Amino acid sequence: MLTLFASAFVLGLIFNAAPGAVFAETVRQAARGGYRPALQVQFGSLVGDATWAALGLAGIGLLLQLDWLRTPVAIGGVLYLLYLAWDSWKAAKAEFEIGTGASAKQNAFRSGVLLSLTNPQNVAYVAALSTSMGALGVTQPTAEDYAVFFAGLMLASFLWCFICAGIVARVLHGANATWTKVTYQLCAVAFFVLAISSLRELVTHSVARAGQSSPPSIQSR
Repeated sequence: MLTLFASAFVLGLIFNAAPGAVFAETVRQAARGGYRPALQVQFGSLVGDATWAALGLAGIGLLLQLDWLRTPVAIGGVLYLLYLAWDSWKAAKAEFEIGTGASAKQNAFRSGVLLSLTNPQNVAYVAALSTSMGALGVTQPTAEDYAVFFAGLMLASFLWCFICAGIVARVLHGANATWTKVTYQLCAVAFFVLAISSLRELVTHSVARAGQSSPPSIQSR
C-alpha cells in the first residue's frame, strides 16, 4: 500500500507540474494580487482535479469517448479560455489596482474550478494513471487500492497548490505596473494559444470519429 501511495503521489506531482491553463491563470492572478489569489486559483483547480480523479478512477472516463458528452465539455473549455484571453488583454490595457479583497479571491477560485472542470483531458489522464497499478503488482485493484491511489494523487495536488502559488508569487513579487501589464499580455496569448490548440484537437477528434463511422466508399477501377 505504501508503494502504491508513493507512486500515486509522484504521478500526481508530475500531473500538476505540467504547464497549462491553470498555471497561466495562477500567474495572471499573482501578477495582480500576489500569493493569496494565486493560491485561490490552485484551490479552485483542486476541486476540479478531485472530481475528475474520482470519475477517472471509477472508470467513467470511458464516457468521455462519447461525442455527445465530450464535445460540449471541450467546447465549454475553449470558450472559457477565449474569455480569459480577452479579459487578460483588456486588463493589460487598463489602469488597475491590486485586488486582495473577498471579490478578487472568489473570482480567482471560480476561475480555477472552471478551468479544471472544463478540461476533459484530466479524467482521461487519471484513468490512464490508474492502469499503472498493474506495473506495481496490483493486477486486480480493490476499492481500497483505488482509495489509496486517490489519496496519493490528492495529497500531491494539495501540496502543489502551495508550491506553485509560492513560486509564482515569489517570482512576481515587487513587479511594477509595466511588468504586470506585460505578464497579463503574455497570459492572454497563452490562453488564446491553449484555446486554439484545444479547438484543433476537438476538430481533429470529430473528423477522425466521422471517418470511422462513415461507410467504406466504392472505388472505381
